[in-house]
Amino acid sequence: MLFEKQMQVDGDTETYELHPNIKPYALKDVGFQVSNAGNYTLERSVDPTSPYNKNQMLKVTVAKDLSGFKMATTNASGNRRINIFKGPHATENVEQYHFILQNLMDREILQKK
Repeated sequence: MLFEKQMQVDGDTETYELHPNIKPYALKDVGFQVSNAGNYTLERSVDPTSPYNKNQMLKVTVAKDLSGFKMATTNASGNRRINIFKGPHATENVEQYHFILQNLMDREILQKK
């Protein structure tokens, strides 16, 4: 998957883009890790009962030059995209998903399109 200027998670009605004021130190402050390729990656559980229950994850990867990003909700192993807006725990998972994204918007990493 290539880095994009705008991303929309499966099932979400909102589209997100990188904030124009994004800084590398802000990425590290919220928990992004630098990969071997130099990109910034963040993986967070969208399970509101435990941050350690990684059945459903939000994965965000920002290009090392901050020019684009990837964002998806996946299963625990990260090899299959899932729609957290459907299913028996959708309400709770979506609330946690929005909480994580709001933190990224507050830190000027992402913004709504």
